[in-house]
Amino acid sequence: MGTPGGAGGRAVRTAKGLALACHPGPTVAVTALVTAVAWSAGRSPAGCLLVAATILTGHLSIGWSNDAIDAARDSIVNRRDKPVVRGLVSRRTLAVGAGVMLVVTVPVSLANGLASGLMHLLFVACAWAYNLGLKSTVISWLPYAVAFGALPSFVTLGTAQVWAPWWATTAGALLGVGAHLANVVPDLADDLATGVRGWPQRLGSYARLLAPLPLAAATGLLVIAPAGAIGVIGWIALAVVAALLVTILVWRQAPFLITIAIAAVSVISLVLRGDALV
Repeated sequence: MGTPGGAGGRAVRTAKGLALACHPGPTVAVTALVTAVAWSAGRSPAGCLLVAATILTGHLSIGWSNDAIDAARDSIVNRRDKPVVRGLVSRRTLAVGAGVMLVVTVPVSLANGLASGLMHLLFVACAWAYNLGLKSTVISWLPYAVAFGALPSFVTLGTAQVWAPWWATTAGALLGVGAHLANVVPDLADDLATGVRGWPQRLGSYARLLAPLPLAAATGLLVIAPAGAIGVIGWIALAVVAALLVTILVWRQAPFLITIAIAAVSVISLVLRGDALV
């Protein structure tokens, strides 16, 4: 018979496991990014809170489903960074949580408006399709491209009932492809050991060199394509990205953080051009 303290300890471990299994880095980053873009595009404070709740519930369903689906593979390679492998949370708990958040995110998404909500649900559907099998195919990049390409229109349709301009949609898709490469590169060896052969795994060591390119292209689009002068900040963003790309080409063993830095410049550029979306 368990003690109250034991039950409390299990609850704390489960809560910690759920927090880690949602992939907190990407979840927090994407939630903050889309909310910031919505704010810069003119969304009201209440609207920004709704955007944050929409992205967060969707990402919880995505992260938990990913770890639930991959639990067996993660155990094979002893992924100690995974909470299921560490015994913090069960696969069943993650699956139930993912299902609950998937149900919750539907009305929360549609509260932004029908068209806007459907754009976010497209994002979620692409992520689930990736988790359920597309991650192991040569088109593993496609769900990322479609999902992130839909996010600018999620913002604009919910703010001004207009579709995002082509350059924002294209930049979002490029950010998605870059995010896919950046997310997979650290785990290439483990993925190959468990039979995951998506696009980055097939590229092998070239994936590391390729990862910054779509991110840099996204930055270029976000700085150059919108109407009006590029401005000092835009030129600085282009110069920083160019310098980082040269560093990667010259220094083949450059830290992967340089790729992350290019992603950061891309994200900042998207937020700064939010006013041009609508």
